[in-house]
Amino acid sequence: METHPPLAGPFALGTFSVGHGAPFPGLLVGSGVLDLRTVPELRIPPGATLTTLDLLERWDSVLPVLHRLAESGWSGRHELADLRVHPPVRPHQILQSGANYRTHVVDLAVAHEPEGGRPAERVRAETAAMMDRRAAEGRPYMFVGLPSSVTGPYDDVVIPSWCAKPDWELELAAVIGRPAHRVAPEHALEHVAGYTIANDITARELVFRRDMPEIGTDWLRSKNAPTFTPLGPYLVPAAFVPDPGDLRVTLRLNGEAMQDESTEDMIFDVARLVSYASQTTELLPGDLVLTGSPAGNGMHWGRLLRDGDVMEGTVTGLGLQRNTCVAEEA
Repeated sequence: METHPPLAGPFALGTFSVGHGAPFPGLLVGSGVLDLRTVPELRIPPGATLTTLDLLERWDSVLPVLHRLAESGWSGRHELADLRVHPPVRPHQILQSGANYRTHVVDLAVAHEPEGGRPAERVRAETAAMMDRRAAEGRPYMFVGLPSSVTGPYDDVVIPSWCAKPDWELELAAVIGRPAHRVAPEHALEHVAGYTIANDITARELVFRRDMPEIGTDWLRSKNAPTFTPLGPYLVPAAFVPDPGDLRVTLRLNGEAMQDESTEDMIFDVARLVSYASQTTELLPGDLVLTGSPAGNGMHWGRLLRDGDVMEGTVTGLGLQRNTCVAEEA
């Protein structure tokens, strides 16, 4: 029997369906899932379809209802094993963090150094010094992802025919529950409804515009193909994750651990990332703030994704996602 890691807290929120039926928001308690469309307190106007995003837009009033439901001792209307698990939320916006794990940035700098360039030891030392300066200046590096790249936690990841170097990047993702605009770091976590897992698949050969080096990076093509952001399986309320800076991020490729690092290695923590993003844009309920990926991606190992590979990603207390890579035919 398949074993999944335990979730933090007594319940989680997700999006499910019976087979190919309509997705619905569900409350997961143990192995049971309650269809939240059946809860009178959560209903929306007739003719509308209740989604997890609707619940996040009313998070302050919805969360106490979820607590009462979880404590009421109801038996799940569905068994989790009988359901399909979808991305827990369909976000309006995805804010992504780059170069946010110290060891990961150092490893990437070494991997991207041209053949015959600077010695690895020098690259590591110079990059480590740069990380120290960044942490002191307090300026994260963030960019925007497309919601159309999101796929389910157990869906296939399709490697496009044009993608030569697909790579994995498992990340902790914060899910916004209250609108956030120009919030200070000390108040930023008050706007986070919960946490989930994201895998930020990247076409490594397209990250840098070699035809226009003065322009720099091309995040559109390198990160936003359909299925390039597996998300979930669930949204675990923030109250059950007391310290997002002390979680283990682990990715296994065909059973072998490739990434296995603590979020303590982040240069900028969740609060600083949410605050920084909110200085420019208004973060909305359901939006995702991806916090960067730790060391151990394919570029580090010299082994990139192939047709048939199986990725298994876990973050402490947030569950497990499993995605099979499928090569698109040319």
